[in-house]
Amino acid sequence: MGKLKNVLLIDDSESDNFYHARKIKKMGITDNIHICYSGEEALDYLKSELEGIHPQPTLIFLDINMPGMNGWEFLEEYEQLEVSQKGEVVLTMLSNSIDERDRERAQQYKSVHGFYSKPLNEEYLANILQTYFSQYL
Repeated sequence: MGKLKNVLLIDDSESDNFYHARKIKKMGITDNIHICYSGEEALDYLKSELEGIHPQPTLIFLDINMPGMNGWEFLEEYEQLEVSQKGEVVLTMLSNSIDERDRERAQQYKSVHGFYSKPLNEEYLANILQTYFSQYL
């Protein structure tokens, strides 16, 4: 199986990020996982350049409830980014929220392609890969 170029986790919870990164590594999806603890940090990362090229994560997992800039505020900014800063992204919400309104709100963003409950598990990951990244399998 091929691997995704990189995965970005955006979550203020250190323990959630640790767990999700371990789960992603264990499944062999990517060798490159970048963690941002806030929406602001994630936007800075996406806008950054290395030798003129933006990081362009293949897959982003975004938490909703974070201090400072929450997931919704991040999405508002994210959707304004240039295509070269977004890359080949499938962005999925990963949240503790059980509020159906959050799920409906997530569907209003063209860049969001899924809404999953924490913690991330193999079934969710396999579903995401099958649905959006079958060319890598």
